[in-house]
Amino acid sequence: MSSVAIKVLSTVNAPYGTNLSAEQLAAKISDPASVENFDPSAFSFYSEVDEGLQNSFLSEMHIDRSEAAEIARKFSALAGYSMALAA
Repeated sequence: MSSVAIKVLSTVNAPYGTNLSAEQLAAKISDPASVENFDPSAFSFYSEVDEGLQNSFLSEMHIDRSEAAEIARKFSALAGYSMALAA
């Protein structure tokens, strides 16, 4: 596992006591249903992970940045504040 994935997963998994793999998190952060389901792991990625790590993780996991940005915008609207990728 890459150092980027380790850093991202420690930020996302620790607060919720989860043990997601990089692939599981990638599926959540790229799925628009995560917003509709108020998925805490996906929300944590967009709200708590440093923007540089977000971009590196998206690249490593081959997730389209524009799709991720759209999901970030939807989480931003629900949360009431701007998130890095939503800008």
